[in-house]
Amino acid sequence: MKQKTIREAFSVEGPGLHTGGMIHATLLPAEVNTGICIRRVDLDGQPTYEALAEYVHQTTRGTVLENGSWRVSTVEHMMAALYAMGVTNCLIEVDAPEIPILDGSARIFVEHIKRVGLQTQQADAKEWVVTEPFEYTNGKGSTIRISPCDHYEVAVTVKYPSEVLKEQSAELTDLSDFATQIANARTFCFLREIKPLLNLGLIKGGDIDNAIVIYDKRIWQFSMNRLARKMGKPTIDASRLGYLTELRFDNEPARHKLLDIVGDLALLGMPIRGRIEAVCPGHGVNTACCKQLRQIVNK
Repeated sequence: MKQKTIREAFSVEGPGLHTGGMIHATLLPAEVNTGICIRRVDLDGQPTYEALAEYVHQTTRGTVLENGSWRVSTVEHMMAALYAMGVTNCLIEVDAPEIPILDGSARIFVEHIKRVGLQTQQADAKEWVVTEPFEYTNGKGSTIRISPCDHYEVAVTVKYPSEVLKEQSAELTDLSDFATQIANARTFCFLREIKPLLNLGLIKGGDIDNAIVIYDKRIWQFSMNRLARKMGKPTIDASRLGYLTELRFDNEPARHKLLDIVGDLALLGMPIRGRIEAVCPGHGVNTACCKQLRQIVNK
């Protein structure tokens, strides 16, 4: 397996999920053994570091990498696209502490990568070949199991105490299907989470255009109206539970959790040959697992 980079640069722009400001990011070809590196062009000295699990600083509503002044959040969708499309070397230049949320999925990144194409490089890519089972659990119901397999597979099950989203599963048995079956699955949140997240100064750039909003616990209509005004959106009938966003797949939330795992485990810094099975995953569990894997592969 050879290392690969993109054939030419491309740019994306859009609001940050948490900051809400307009962000520009440019993905450029990179030399062999570069890895996936992110450069903050808006900071003095333009600090640049490889996107690896040891830099994970926070996982509230996204994966945040940090080292000194260098901080980049919401990296998981971009990382998933690069990993799934086979990109092992790439330099990302971004002018803010966040990757643009775009439509809340990895679709736009994948489309650009397919458009510009890949350049196969001369050096071999280092790969982690799973030879014995590995398991990570947080003791709170979330588990990631990785077992030997002759190629990369991921299976995810999510469970929520929700009238609308209870239990869902998604599976990817061929990485070539990522572009059509997983990449356009969007991030999601419950309506009841929005006010607390806004109070924390998060999701300033979130709306029903870049996230699936799930309304599963009834609130008074006047509360719904006030929340809609705060988000700058038309009011919603508070008597009807359900998805406030039209779904792209019946199990889109589970598919997005699978997308997140692909992106978070890409912080291992190398392709994985094995089967990943996750129950109730999340960025915290995914990246904690990845940190342990980094210690294993670097022995």
